[in-house]
Amino acid sequence: MDETSLNKSEIIKVTFPDGSVREYPKGVTIFDVAKSIGPRLAKATVAGRISDHLVDLDYPIDGDVSLILVTEDSEDGFEIYRHTAAHIMAQAVKRLKPDVKLAIGPAIEDGFYYDFDIEEGLSSSDLTDIEAEMANIINEDLPIERVEMTKDDAIKFFEDMGEDYKVELINGFLDKNVSFYRQGEFIDLCRGPHLQSTKRLKAFKLLNVAGAYWRGDSKRPMLQRIYGTAFPKKAELDAYLNMLEEAAKRDHRVIGRSLDLFSIQEEGPGFPFFHPRGMVIRNELEAFWRAEHIKEGYQEIKTPIILNRGLWENSGHWEKYRENMYFTVIDEEDYAIKPMNCPGAILLYKRKLHSYRELPIRIGELGLVHRHELSGTLHGLMRVRCFTQDDAHIFMTPSQIKSEIQKVIDLVDRFYNIFGFEYHVELSTRPENAIGSYEVWEQATTALKEAVEEKGMDYIINEGDGAFYGPKLDFHLKDCIGRTWQCGTIQLDFIMPERFDLSYIGDDGEKHRPVMIHRVIFGSIERFVAILTEHFAGAFPLWLAPVQARIIPVSAVNADYAKDVERRLANAGIRVESDLRNEKLGYKVREAQLEKVPYMLVVGDKEAESDEVSIRGRAKGDLGRVTVEQFIENALEEIQQKAVITC
Repeated sequence: MDETSLNKSEIIKVTFPDGSVREYPKGVTIFDVAKSIGPRLAKATVAGRISDHLVDLDYPIDGDVSLILVTEDSEDGFEIYRHTAAHIMAQAVKRLKPDVKLAIGPAIEDGFYYDFDIEEGLSSSDLTDIEAEMANIINEDLPIERVEMTKDDAIKFFEDMGEDYKVELINGFLDKNVSFYRQGEFIDLCRGPHLQSTKRLKAFKLLNVAGAYWRGDSKRPMLQRIYGTAFPKKAELDAYLNMLEEAAKRDHRVIGRSLDLFSIQEEGPGFPFFHPRGMVIRNELEAFWRAEHIKEGYQEIKTPIILNRGLWENSGHWEKYRENMYFTVIDEEDYAIKPMNCPGAILLYKRKLHSYRELPIRIGELGLVHRHELSGTLHGLMRVRCFTQDDAHIFMTPSQIKSEIQKVIDLVDRFYNIFGFEYHVELSTRPENAIGSYEVWEQATTALKEAVEEKGMDYIINEGDGAFYGPKLDFHLKDCIGRTWQCGTIQLDFIMPERFDLSYIGDDGEKHRPVMIHRVIFGSIERFVAILTEHFAGAFPLWLAPVQARIIPVSAVNADYAKDVERRLANAGIRVESDLRNEKLGYKVREAQLEKVPYMLVVGDKEAESDEVSIRGRAKGDLGRVTVEQFIENALEEIQQKAVITC
């Protein structure tokens, strides 16, 4: 080999996302590449992505590659940063409690956790000591190094350490080699990548301790889970902690109890009770839902809660979703309590033959469904075992797919604007447990892409998170304090019509297969009530408020006038009540404010003489005096407009 060819063999080409190409000596590391572009980039880079595979900064590049430099403020960067924080936390716990056994410690959205098996347990008071030891580890500036062993050696290594949970994990691996990461005396099983040094962890906070079953199985040991969060900058951490503090103030469980909206009883964990005032909010949401769907040509149906096993086998739920279902036996036959409404809607479509002239057929159902959730995952109205989905199913011809998806998008947009929610869209693609051919899935996914792109909307690809029968568009709305909630969904389904042999008569007189859309907007009534409660911090807009106005007489002599005003408001359709208790005026006003009543109408001798009320707004205070009729007119207009309260 001559000198020229030798030099060429030692040069590699690195292609960057913008299409630019740079040449480097063979074996150059990710960090060296970042440093060659600029010192600021090198400082911010935490890993590289080559062929969709994340690698450490010291990874040597031996051939031509396409490279993405992963910075600490990217999605991948946050995960690496927080995963490293989990390892540092585990090292701190191991130093403080040497007998602890380590389980798993992943990065999660907005933070990280690690599960420990500790005989004496952990409490919140331990977190301060663990944080202090984490700070020591960070100051030690320990290099974080990748180590590889064969699977057999790795098993023996952890057996000798008494780390039973790690041994179990490795036994489940298919790879022949296993990777570890070492920092000082601490070593942990991990695929990586990680930060280069413990010193790179800048801002972190341990949040709380909880119990968690090993591998989520209630028959396995209960472990101690420490949750924490970490950010590259202290200002980002402070902002997040402030958000958590605000979220705690808005906790729908606390507000729901103080405003007497709902409860979860010991006799039914995960099965919510709606109280009279909570039912007002729920009924208003459902009435709004019905009115808007009638405008869009939907017909409402109601299907049974319990249906025969054969139906669920045909739909695929018996095979793919059984662990989330409840069952019963009737007349020695197996039945299931429905976890979804779609099979019932399909049966109603199938009850008669349809012509292409009838399509699209849009049918909606506020359907109660039941799903088996683990007790540890239950959370107020956010995660329950029974809930009402604002379901709808659209049966259409293939040529109608795009226009129907776009009409649903418009409807979702109208709903969320009513409540003042911003939102973003994610396209969820084929999951591992999908049914149906790749060709059908590709057809459905392409249709969703084209529909949303023609609307000029940005979207994020969420790989592998589709329903088992079809891809979907998920709508993630953002609340007052910046949290996102996945609510609306549009699922495109070619599979169920095939499995249930659905058909319509086309213009050629022949039978054809319809296509289905499954969609929700609220998601579930229960969860949406919880989201609204936290979004508005219990101060619901006038049209949703359980009590829209409270009449407060100045003294007992004004009680009759208060009752008269109450009667007139009630007759006009305003939800009103009078506070006739023998309490001071200021006390009654403050109590009404604590109960988040939008309008307090104070009435005394002057108001009675002039047929007026003195208005105090929940947020704006004294709004002056107006006639009773003027207040009624103004309030009804505000209710009719469904005026949005800004954050």
